[in-house]
Amino acid sequence: MKTDLSIIIPIYNEELNIPNLYARLKPVVEKFGISYELVFVNDGSKDRSILLIKELSKTDNTVKYIDLSRNFGHQIAVSAGIDLSVGDSIAIIDADLQDPPELIDIMYKKLKEGYENVYAKRRSRKDKNVIKKAAYKTFYRILARISQVDIPLDTGDFRIMSRKMAEVVKNMPERNKFLRGQIAWAGFKQTFVEYDRDERAAGEPGYTYKKLFQLAFDGITGFSNLPLRIATYSGFVVFFISLVLIGYSLISYFFGNGQIPQGWTSLMISVMFLGGIQLLSLGIIGEYISRIQTDVRQRPLYVVAESNTEK
Repeated sequence: MKTDLSIIIPIYNEELNIPNLYARLKPVVEKFGISYELVFVNDGSKDRSILLIKELSKTDNTVKYIDLSRNFGHQIAVSAGIDLSVGDSIAIIDADLQDPPELIDIMYKKLKEGYENVYAKRRSRKDKNVIKKAAYKTFYRILARISQVDIPLDTGDFRIMSRKMAEVVKNMPERNKFLRGQIAWAGFKQTFVEYDRDERAAGEPGYTYKKLFQLAFDGITGFSNLPLRIATYSGFVVFFISLVLIGYSLISYFFGNGQIPQGWTSLMISVMFLGGIQLLSLGIIGEYISRIQTDVRQRPLYVVAESNTEK
């Protein structure tokens, strides 16, 4: 059976938000007059999330669920939804209601104007955590400056895209996913809709500072070679500093006052400086090699424990 729209909803400990999300989302898609599916991807939740979703699926055949065998991470959960959904168009929205489901109406109409990707761009965000808010803003701007791909500012995964775009994303083999970067890399005709992001409706955010840092690192290493270039440039800088120190030592030895300089301070500074640069460079190179190794293993991106999807 043909399905016009799939809405992918990654879930991690969202039992407090699932009923409200479902109640707000259903009227939005019902008025389209099209066939659709709500694809909940349970990413190893420890609460009653999957039980609530299964209960909904018993009374509503548009509710589909993908229960992953453990917590694989937000980006992997969304990827699982893209892989197993069947809609001609695919929307992505989180369950915390920070992104308004009602905006899907506007984005879907935009998509039907001939766009392949319509993303939601934040005008503002009502986040009480000032540190996290500043970190998001800083990261997006740094990534925009150093990325080899034009990744839109102040956007997340909240968007709607065509099946053509989804198939391109599905065929990207890397395991360290940064979906908004991959979608931007794919190109095609894109546009955006602006909105004000609300606070989380209930519960605790799934993205800890550690996970946010990992996502940022995946974005930078996945779409920029700047860290490797920094390591190379640092090597050149250290090389020239070493030449200056060597020149200084030789001049002091041959043209000094007859006393051989002890040179302990300069020796220690140069050794520690060189050692620090080398370790930093090796660490950066190691991160890139680690990502290559992860892709070479070709392990499954995720494992599905149970699902009622058509695929």
